[in-house]
Amino acid sequence: MAKKEPVERKYVSAKGEATKPPKSRATGLRIGAAVLWLFAIAFEVLCILFLNGYIFIPAETIQPMTLLIIGVAADLILVIIGSQLWKKANHIDPISKKNKVKFFLWNQMGLIVAVIAFMPLVIFLLKDKKLDPATRKIVTVVAAIALVLASLASIDWSPVSAEELEEAKATYGDGNVYWTTFGKSYHLDENCHTLNRSRTIYYGTIEEAFEANRHDPCDFCVPQDND
Repeated sequence: MAKKEPVERKYVSAKGEATKPPKSRATGLRIGAAVLWLFAIAFEVLCILFLNGYIFIPAETIQPMTLLIIGVAADLILVIIGSQLWKKANHIDPISKKNKVKFFLWNQMGLIVAVIAFMPLVIFLLKDKKLDPATRKIVTVVAAIALVLASLASIDWSPVSAEELEEAKATYGDGNVYWTTFGKSYHLDENCHTLNRSRTIYYGTIEEAFEANRHDPCDFCVPQDND
């Protein structure tokens, strides 16, 4: 039986060029997210005003269906980008989980905004009687799909707390940990057998691992609580 050749590894440092402290970087990302979200909601409002007749654009200039789909698409893009910035900020500077309601709302702010940015438009389209029926049906379906896509992309599926980050920092200090492109765990041992098939290994501090959304300790090379 032929022996498998070992995978040639490439080690990549996760250290960024940013010199600002984590809280400052997280604040900048959150401000950027808020601005994008405001623009997203503005596109929704413009679509509703157009449907209400407060904004008049001749059909010869652009068809209503095209105009509305452009508005929905712009809304979707802005919501998703804003949500990614928000989630990135929360991994750099996570919130405490002492208040569980606040912890949930803060980490799922992107989902909340996604609902705000699309649900009123979907409801308005369902109730609208002035728009051409075929146009109304198509735009409603597009807006509903955009709502689902924005919601799924905006959910933080693995939120991290300030307590988890502080505990990890206290336990592992400033030493390097390792992670891969697709894996969800960080590793203390660069030779951990779970990394054997990975060509690219990233390394950095525990804070950088958390920033990369790698805050789950490896079951094999990281000592567990029950050990």
